[in-house]
Amino acid sequence: MKSFVVVCFFAVVAVALGRPEHYTDRYDNVDLDEMLGNPRLLMPYIKCILDEGKCTADGKELKSHIKEALENYCEKCTDAQKSGTKRVIGHLINNEKDYWNQLTAKYDPDRKYVVKYETELRKIAA
Repeated sequence: MKSFVVVCFFAVVAVALGRPEHYTDRYDNVDLDEMLGNPRLLMPYIKCILDEGKCTADGKELKSHIKEALENYCEKCTDAQKSGTKRVIGHLINNEKDYWNQLTAKYDPDRKYVVKYETELRKIAA
């Protein structure tokens, strides 16, 4: 019995190591069109991420992963998060340049990662 438990443990570990960990999908159904179209909804997220305002639970979740997701090109993001990230970043690049520059200065001051986002998303969203 003891050996069965050990084998099961290693099987679970092997499966877990074989799949990349993903961020929570709890907020994947946020209505991005509504948020991006309404500054009253968008600004609290931006202020949260910039440490200039209070954070909601989903704002805290986003903020806790933003640097890693930026550096790894959203490797741990779900498909919905990858798509949503592109939409939001494209919106910021093309419509909220001042906030995009502030976010870039905070999370990628050397501009090592944002260049690829800017190049790709200016083409899509422009």
